[in-house]
Amino acid sequence: MPYATLSQLTARYGERVLVALTDRGDIPTHLVSEAVVDRALADTDALIDGYLMARYVLPIVGTVPPLLADLAQAIAIYKLHVQQADPKIEADYKDALRMLQQIAAGTMRLPVAGIEPPTQGGSGAVVTDRDRPFSADTMQGFI
Repeated sequence: MPYATLSQLTARYGERVLVALTDRGDIPTHLVSEAVVDRALADTDALIDGYLMARYVLPIVGTVPPLLADLAQAIAIYKLHVQQADPKIEADYKDALRMLQQIAAGTMRLPVAGIEPPTQGGSGAVVTDRDRPFSADTMQGFI
């Protein structure tokens, strides 16, 4: 399930912006190239999955959390830029990556119940007790 769709990108950024970013042919068609958008969305999904797989079981079943949809849109529009992106687009992209890092680290959580993988026991030291070779009984005559 993709985290963002073409219709979400169109609603957020407008069709004119998407046409300007995706109509890359020698002869302009003045239409949104769905193939270009699909590629950017697939790359975005792969990037997000790379961050989420450390903490969540993938794929996420059900509806996409609104936070992930928002992050996916910010990343996808940045990936659609061939030239230098607008400073606002670039800032949103960097913020999205920062949030994904926080989700991967566990300092930020997604509102999806029950999909975090179970944790294994503690990560502390394991101590095994054995007989002491030097004790008062075994050192008789030396002490």
